[in-house]
Amino acid sequence: MGNGLWSTLVENAVFAGECVLIAAVLTAAAYGAEKYLKKRNSDSERILTTRKIAMIGVFAAIAAILMLFEFPLPFAPSFYELDFSEIPALVGAFAFGPVAGVMIEFCKVVLKLFIKGTSTAFVGDLANFVIGCSFILPASVIYMFKKTKKNAILSSAAGTFCMTVFGTMFNAVYLLPAFSRLYGMPLDTIVGMGTAINGSITSVTTLVIFAVAPMNLLKGGSVSLVTMLIYKKLSPILKTGTVKAAGAAKPGVEGR
Repeated sequence: MGNGLWSTLVENAVFAGECVLIAAVLTAAAYGAEKYLKKRNSDSERILTTRKIAMIGVFAAIAAILMLFEFPLPFAPSFYELDFSEIPALVGAFAFGPVAGVMIEFCKVVLKLFIKGTSTAFVGDLANFVIGCSFILPASVIYMFKKTKKNAILSSAAGTFCMTVFGTMFNAVYLLPAFSRLYGMPLDTIVGMGTAINGSITSVTTLVIFAVAPMNLLKGGSVSLVTMLIYKKLSPILKTGTVKAAGAAKPGVEGR
């Protein structure tokens, strides 16, 4: 029993270290991309200002609340649920840049853990953060090149595509094996939960193809649609901090 406990502690420590490393890599990638784009666009504003940090906190809190409301999917096992916490993350990333988007994703997961804890040995929480960033990062980076409504739609579509492809592969290669190991559930049992819903699911590969990919497409599409509907009205307020400025928006994404 002592060896088993030690082995579990080591596995959890390794997983925690991997989580920290992944978060650091994503933050560095966002920082590098944003710094390059600011230089390209001759934007001298700092990546993180006091106001941006405050807004990151506000958006993270909203995202954490939305993360508490999870909806089961008829085509996926019960441990895959849909939430809409990426909406404030995408709005924040469009308004304040990729670094803000990644920080909103990270802070919302931390807040959710404080409020609700974890039911998936932290694997689901890591998945939400990493796969959320695979959507937010490319979308916000592409959007920074040219802030127009057309490019906002293009960037959201690109983010949805990246999230679907990356999320599917990340689940198959890393998340499902990690969940199996840390939660003490054989992969065959996990696949069996999918088989009970869809007879075409017979392996990890078919599980991610028939459950994870559609879920990410649905999430990316719905988050993008809601963001497109609300961002134009919110953008002038977010940029200036006053409602009055909303009527004086200049042409651009925010004004088109």
